[in-house]
Amino acid sequence: MPAAIEDYALIGDCQTAALVSREGSIDWLCWPTFDSDACFAALLGTEQHGRWKIAPAAGGVRIQRRYQPGTLILETTFITDDGEVVLIDFMPVKDATSDVVRIVRGLHGCVRMSLELVVRFGSGCNVPWVRTLRDGTWHAIAGPDMVVLRTPVPLLGKDLTTVAEFDVKRGDEIPFVLTYELSHLPLPKAINPLRALHATQDLWSKWSARCTYEGEARELVLRSLITLKALTFAPTGGIVAAPTSSLPEKLGGGRNWDYRFCWLRDATFTLLALVNAGYTDEAAAWHNWLLRAVAGSPADMQIMYGIAGQRRLLEWEAPWLPGYEGARPVRFGNAAHAQLQLDTYGELMDAIRQARASGIDLDTHMWDFETTLLDHLEKIWRHPDSGIWEHRGPPQHYVLSKVMCWVAFDRGIKSAEEFGFECPLEHWKAVRAEIRKEVCANGVDKESHSFVEAYGSRYLDAGLLLLPSVGFIKADHPCMRGTVDSIERHLMRDGLVLRHDPRQERPGETPPFEGAFLACTLWLADVHVLAGDIGRARELFERVTAVANDLGLLAEEYDVDARRQTGNFPQALTHIALINTAQNIHHALNPEREPAQQRAKGTPETGAEMPKREAAE
Repeated sequence: MPAAIEDYALIGDCQTAALVSREGSIDWLCWPTFDSDACFAALLGTEQHGRWKIAPAAGGVRIQRRYQPGTLILETTFITDDGEVVLIDFMPVKDATSDVVRIVRGLHGCVRMSLELVVRFGSGCNVPWVRTLRDGTWHAIAGPDMVVLRTPVPLLGKDLTTVAEFDVKRGDEIPFVLTYELSHLPLPKAINPLRALHATQDLWSKWSARCTYEGEARELVLRSLITLKALTFAPTGGIVAAPTSSLPEKLGGGRNWDYRFCWLRDATFTLLALVNAGYTDEAAAWHNWLLRAVAGSPADMQIMYGIAGQRRLLEWEAPWLPGYEGARPVRFGNAAHAQLQLDTYGELMDAIRQARASGIDLDTHMWDFETTLLDHLEKIWRHPDSGIWEHRGPPQHYVLSKVMCWVAFDRGIKSAEEFGFECPLEHWKAVRAEIRKEVCANGVDKESHSFVEAYGSRYLDAGLLLLPSVGFIKADHPCMRGTVDSIERHLMRDGLVLRHDPRQERPGETPPFEGAFLACTLWLADVHVLAGDIGRARELFERVTAVANDLGLLAEEYDVDARRQTGNFPQALTHIALINTAQNIHHALNPEREPAQQRAKGTPETGAEMPKREAAE
């Protein structure tokens, strides 16, 4: 039985990531990269689908945990009647093979510890051949995958499981290093675990010291930034939406999706979160991944890509996995990659313009690409699409999708005016005006004076909260005030915002269809910042941060009835929204701090903040 979603911690090496439970069990790890098959898949099943647990052998244990400050190094302290030990878990960030290092350090007394290692390649399906080599190295192999474990502790095989028991006294430091390598290659070289610990501490501490945000939520913002860095695939700069697949949006339900891919939807928010906090290099790497991924014809642009820009993300089900707390089916891959989502064009144009404003170097042919993209968008913006939330029913004319088409032309116009680029400027302005006119005519409910989810609908959609942030309408405009009032009346539960309107009927589902969507709650806070109600914005911000786990990590959603985090974990979009909302509140409380122009290259000046998304016209 897996732990509660919020009871997990994240460790990673910027190529993949693992989830560690409070009880010291690694229940999820895809190796060697985020989108690989899992070798530990107990998160979506049982311990027999793969896990690695190190914990006291006896019960009655008190547990405390924390990250070493400014790092992704996890410390889990076990307090027993016989003594106290700390389990240190981390993954060294390096270019060579990938390792999970676990060090058991005795603090006082003597504690009997147990180890249980179950490796199941193929996401819980493949039992490997296991043997112990002459030098004591534990070796497991199946198909293309190989892992080796090096430790001074004697290991035993029992019922297709590797087990051990060992005593830890005060001052002891007992290491375990599990290393992945492709099975046809030589055994990976051993690393020095203590030297790797010190190098990892130094790397993360130096990285965290670059954070320029100095607001009252610094610890939460820094933890969110570290999480975002951990979800970055360093070789390409791509950032996965989450390191997990098929954690349910509703406990026991079937809305279970694979999030180990990179969404264009998050492009501008990601760029702003990184740049505003001082991480221009990471923002540039993300932006460069983005441009490589979408290279080619705009007609072939997708809503998401693989970590290296792969386009075929075929969706399939794993029937051997019973699912998280029985939530089935368990899915890998994501069929939504083939959907038409018009909002991605606005996200891409906005991200490119923000990159220019941030001083990120762009290819000399980038403007040609932008003009080609807008030429294509002019032909398709009137089409129905699947919307930002990837509805799998018939396409509709989603209001946010149309607004993001407006954003695409608006950013193209502003780039042309500011940088002197050649384009059919007056024509683009006419298209922009036409889109606005259509949205205002068909996307507003006349009775409530509120924007609606789609043309002809009376239902709401929390994505509408983005309209002021992207500059389509002022936050204090009567239609936007009506939208906020309607959302707070119909889409809020226990102070958090639902993504979908619970009044809407859906075959086979009863409302609420999922937990409250945490990023949307933060988007509502951003609207209140723009409207000048900082007090209300802070209330909403604090409501979201209150449901973070003890380590500051957040999933996609929160079930207010069960008081449980739900959805894939940790969720990049939630942490990105937290960073941006904290920045927005801090800037609103410190208006004397003028946004600074960025240098052509390098990181922003100390304490400098980039401008927020476009001011409303």
